[in-house]
Amino acid sequence: MSQTTDLSPEKVISSHNIEPSIILNSLPIIDLSEAENPLLADAFDEKFRKLAREIGFFYLVGHGISDEDISTLETTAKAFFELEPTQKQTINMANSRHFRGYTGLEEETTRQKPDFREQIDIGPELPVDPLANESELWRNLQGPNLWPNELPELKPIVLNWADKNRALAIRVLKVFLRALYQDESAINQLLDGNPHHLLKLIHYPSNNTNPQGVGAHKDAGILTLLLQDSVGGLQVESDNGWINAPYVKNAFIVNIGETLELLTNGYLRANVHRVIAPKAGVSRYSNAFFFSPCLSIGELKPFKLPDSLAKLAKGPSSDPHNPLFKHVGDNAIKGRLRSHLAVTKRFYPNHLPDPKGN
Repeated sequence: MSQTTDLSPEKVISSHNIEPSIILNSLPIIDLSEAENPLLADAFDEKFRKLAREIGFFYLVGHGISDEDISTLETTAKAFFELEPTQKQTINMANSRHFRGYTGLEEETTRQKPDFREQIDIGPELPVDPLANESELWRNLQGPNLWPNELPELKPIVLNWADKNRALAIRVLKVFLRALYQDESAINQLLDGNPHHLLKLIHYPSNNTNPQGVGAHKDAGILTLLLQDSVGGLQVESDNGWINAPYVKNAFIVNIGETLELLTNGYLRANVHRVIAPKAGVSRYSNAFFFSPCLSIGELKPFKLPDSLAKLAKGPSSDPHNPLFKHVGDNAIKGRLRSHLAVTKRFYPNHLPDPKGN
């Protein structure tokens, strides 16, 4: 059975109706067209800061990406996953030192357990970084994508989708910065060079054996844009347990990444989330766009928050199984090495995680 949520006007979060109680048992809905309206900025920002800090997840509507673009991307992604297994294996990620390409069922791990999903990982279409070396492994995240010969339309459609998601991510980031009282120039350090991104096209096949679609985790970048189908399964951790994030037609789900947590010294936090695998007879499709600064930028300069916010910032979270690295590149590659063991074993054997997953 599919999951849906109410998108009636009274449920959409605006400058007039953000209520603290709504984020205790469901995710709020943000209308980006209103968030970008300067006449509503002050009232909107006050309430946006609260929901961003308390849950760090929200639905995004009014984003301007057309229904046609969404449908085209989803149809093309399904066409790939319907290819024969041997055809999908021609772009197996195990052959890419850049962590690009296809990953089959239970070939990716989260918290040392296999994820019951298959996916394609796509990044910026750039040449190999000539400066890549053993001491700067993150440079290997730059490189060519892998594309299947059997589906030539996949490349232009996916690259167009990535461009639209990048532009949308920047718009959302500007709303965050404004709400945090940052000068417009604060975005410059995040966009200098070639901002990095990772796009995942994901299929969760029906199953009744492994409940872990993807295990509980945080995202490493600045923010993530997720588009899911009507099956649902995404859950967000809260103080009161797991919050279901059901389907909202053509709405993105936005969440804060670890980089934004570091930039705000923990005022904003990357939140833990997971996907419960669909039951037998049902498949789930989604795509996720992870937006990050340029990997070579090194350590970002934290935002200077006003005293009213700074006093609430208690520093980034500490998890021995998932340390936060200040260097953008180091933080980006840590999860790749840990989750895609076939790539790590082949290209980076000295960086295989220990038996505890560290």
